[in-house]
Amino acid sequence: MTGRPVSSAGPVPTGADRRSLPLSGAPGTVALGREFTRLALRAWGWLPRGEDGPGTGGAGLPSEDAVRAAAADVLLMTSELVTNACQHATGPYRLELTRYGPLVRVAVRDGDDRPPVLRPRQVLARPGGHGLRVVDRLSAAWGCEPVDGGGKSVWLEIVRPPAEH
Repeated sequence: MTGRPVSSAGPVPTGADRRSLPLSGAPGTVALGREFTRLALRAWGWLPRGEDGPGTGGAGLPSEDAVRAAAADVLLMTSELVTNACQHATGPYRLELTRYGPLVRVAVRDGDDRPPVLRPRQVLARPGGHGLRVVDRLSAAWGCEPVDGGGKSVWLEIVRPPAEH
């Protein structure tokens, strides 16, 4: 396994909510994965209906803004994982989202056995090469595991900020 794991990625605990989306790697795959993730986050209470990021209106509590910001981070990191599979592997073939308690795991499967490489810091003005660094900074943990039959699953985990009372 590569990445920055907090703990070993064991079996999914009982009571987990898992959603899966087949992907083809065709144009529009990144947007499709992002929308699928947005809908799951709404269903799991990370985003109110019709809202996609940090809000400024209404009587929003700081904890609500923190949850919205975390949801925006999940959407950004999902886009990065799918984009990386499109650009550096054979294309993604599945996006899996799993929620257990406050933890959300995003995993993108592709048919390439090569693990992702966290590149050394580059000149910020140069385009490209920053996606995995974004995942490394925003996630609680991330890694890569081989998939039976070949390929890999690149995953990240993030914890929903606690609600204030």
